[in-house]
Amino acid sequence: MMSKEGGSRTKFYLLGTDYVFPRTANKVLKAFLLAKGVPPANIAEEYTPFGHSDYQTIVAKVKDFAKDGDACVLSTINGDSNVPFYKEFANQGLTAEKCPIMAFSVAEDELRSMETEKLVGHLAAWNYFQSIDTPENKIFVANFKKFCASHALPGGENRVTDDPIEAAYFGVYVWKAAVEKAGSFNIEKVIPAVLGLEFDAPGGKKKMDVLNHHTWKPVLIGSIKADGQFDIIWKTPGLVHPDSFSTYLHSPAEIKTLTGAK
Repeated sequence: MMSKEGGSRTKFYLLGTDYVFPRTANKVLKAFLLAKGVPPANIAEEYTPFGHSDYQTIVAKVKDFAKDGDACVLSTINGDSNVPFYKEFANQGLTAEKCPIMAFSVAEDELRSMETEKLVGHLAAWNYFQSIDTPENKIFVANFKKFCASHALPGGENRVTDDPIEAAYFGVYVWKAAVEKAGSFNIEKVIPAVLGLEFDAPGGKKKMDVLNHHTWKPVLIGSIKADGQFDIIWKTPGLVHPDSFSTYLHSPAEIKTLTGAK
């Protein structure tokens, strides 16, 4: 968002649902922005409870915050609250050109219940999108839709994949590979067998970290299209190291203590 391609934004409205993920993510984001020289006055932070539906006042504040055309929203709003938030955003005349939203909790499945033609150009950061154009992902998407239809799930063949769905899918196969490597179902043997595993997922190759049990993944930014899919406009050149403890919040020495790394 700070880059020329992202609109050279200089003001950031951190808006999230009031629980641990948004507060932790925003703690890191705020530390990052301050480290990059963004003045505190250019950073707003606000939280709403789960199920919150009245965003009229908050969006009015965002509109005022973004009146000079140099602001964006970094959204960690979770669940159903996204529907009234995006609807109110559009109702008050805010567009992706005037004040883009970069979401960390809105994927293809959430967009199914939104008027996406009004959300074109808003952004999301994920590790997978249904629109990844590879033979492997196309097979995965087709199989998922077929499964939903054959099991009479709501939406049937119109259902979509997204980042959490891909992660849930490959997680089972990572466990399978670890069990086979360990030659046992014993948890104490399977856990170390997971470390360093490399594997194929619908969105491409990934691997497990050798220390912290998190996954090395690519990071992708997608722009919402009118059909509810994402146009992938940026991605990392490779897999990103999963930091359990952000260097913007902890010193390298503290991180070694926290992780037990040598």
